[in-house]
This record gives sequence, structure tokens and C-alpha cells, in this order.
Amino acid sequence: MAITRSPIKSPLSRRSFCLSTLIGTATIPALTHLTAERAAAVAPFKRSNTPRLRLGLAAYSFRDFFPGAKKKKADPTAAAVPVDKTIDMVSFIDYCAEHGWEGAELTSYYFPPDATDAYFLDIRRHAHLRGVTLSGTAVGNNFTFPAGPRRDQEIASVKKWIDRASLMGMPHIRVFGGEKPKDLTLEEARANCLSALEEVGAHAAQKGVFLGIENHGGIVADAEAILKILQEVKNPWIGINLDTGNFHTEDPFIDLDRCAPYAVNVQYKAEMRAKGEPVKPADMARVIRILRKARYQGFFTLEYESAPSPWEAVPRILAQMRTELAKA
Repeated sequence: MAITRSPIKSPLSRRSFCLSTLIGTATIPALTHLTAERAAAVAPFKRSNTPRLRLGLAAYSFRDFFPGAKKKKADPTAAAVPVDKTIDMVSFIDYCAEHGWEGAELTSYYFPPDATDAYFLDIRRHAHLRGVTLSGTAVGNNFTFPAGPRRDQEIASVKKWIDRASLMGMPHIRVFGGEKPKDLTLEEARANCLSALEEVGAHAAQKGVFLGIENHGGIVADAEAILKILQEVKNPWIGINLDTGNFHTEDPFIDLDRCAPYAVNVQYKAEMRAKGEPVKPADMARVIRILRKARYQGFFTLEYESAPSPWEAVPRILAQMRTELAKA
């Protein structure tokens, strides 16, 4: 298809899992000689002393402007562009290049439904020629379903996107934990999620792709819940996709601080909302301090969800992010 312009139980448990999963596989032979230290990549992740935040932009920021988008365009009267403006993955990558975003997160929802392997390879080539790193993708899933066709479908879908991410050279996929089904207890839902994560995580490890569980409500609505799951998953290729706007607890910054050492990707939101409080502009400087304290090294990706048009707001927020990151 042509593209167009339009803490785990112990370090040993992870080591054993990783080596048994990776050694002898033909998918990524370079990983068969992993050192014991890397193979036992316990959470929080071991990092060097110098934090490094790389600026990225999520395609989801322009969700109302991709072909086939079902949502109503966000506040088109505030936009300095025609309300019928559209964007596709190629032009989104071009936008990132032209505005100086180092990374582009290509949300899975907005790829053409009939995209082939050739299409994904073309996307990889185009991004490389534009000097843009494809930081990852984000999928929609629910891992809390009990054994059966629906659960099988969720697992198969995530595995498919792991393969596609690998094809595009992406190092990361955002996944969800899921909502608790009404007919299950919380512990049953958690157990289902853990089992699914183990299965898709094994596939991701063979492809060299990190899975980041997002703090996205449901069974992972606060730091305690998501860390409990993470510490039971025996796979060093699984961490947290830390969404800075998704904790609605008494003090979201406490939750962010607890989760930052486990982050494999960060999605920055321009707004935050504490429990019982109205939505407020995010304290970007404080968020960055938390990430630096955790010695985070990876993409600091804007996922814009506010009301004003992204065509106006995204460049402005990029300037703010650059200014804050430039501070000592």
C-alpha cells in the first residue's frame, strides 16, 4: 500500500525469565548474550546519573484531524486554520520535523485500516529521512477479561502491534491494564491482566519492544495499584507509560514521583486534576523535576488533549517545554 501525503519478586526471577525467553531465539540474536545485570533489569530501572528528556509529540494530539476521526473537532473557532484541515501519518511526521520535535509517537488508531507491511516500512523510511525518531505507538486494549474469545482477541491485537512496532523500528508500545468487569472481583481482574501481560510481554521481549502500562484508571488508577502489578510481572521489557495527567488522586504529584523510576515512556499533559479539584494547568517545571530526580532517560512526549486547537497550542507548549528543559 503506497503512502500518500493527504519490582518483581526478586532480581533472579526476572533474570531467569529473560534468559529463558531470549536465549536461543532467532528473532533478535544480539540479545542472546545479555549480561546478568541487564537481564535482571529490576524496577526501578537502573539508569546513569544524568537524566535525559527527549521531546516528542503524540499523533493523538491531532486526533480530530486524521481521516475517519469520529470525534468532533476541538473548538474549531479557536483555530487559525480551516476547520476541514486533515492530517495523516506522513504529514504528521513532516509536522514534527518542521517544528523540531525529536520524536513522533504514532497512535495506532490513526493508521489506515488496510495498512500493509510495506506501508509500515515506508513510514519507517520517511521518518528516518526527515530526521524524526519513531518513539513508539499506543494501542487500545483491555486485559481484564477472563479466558475466552474476547481475551484472545485483545492479546492477539497487542501482539500484532508489537510486530508492527518492530517493523517500524519503534522501541515502545503503550498498553492499558483495563477496567474491572462487573462479574469479577478486583483480584480476579488483576490476575487476568497479569497473565495477559506475561504472554504479550514474552512476545515483546523477543521483538525488543518495551511495553509501558499506562496509569489509565480502571485497575491502575493510582500509583499503588500500578506498582503492585508491575512488581509481579516477571519481564524486564515491561514498565510504566507515565501519563502526567491521568492521576486524579489527592496529590497526583506524589503518584508521579512514585512511578517515575519505573517509566519507560512519559506522556505529558498540559492539564492535571486532583481529586475533588477542578482541572488546572499542569506545573510543567515540577513534573520535569520529578523526572530528573528519577534520572529518567527517554521521551517526554506531549499528548495534547485540551480544548483549544492543537494547531495553535502545540507550538506554544513546545516552546515552553524547550524553555523548561534548558534550565539547569
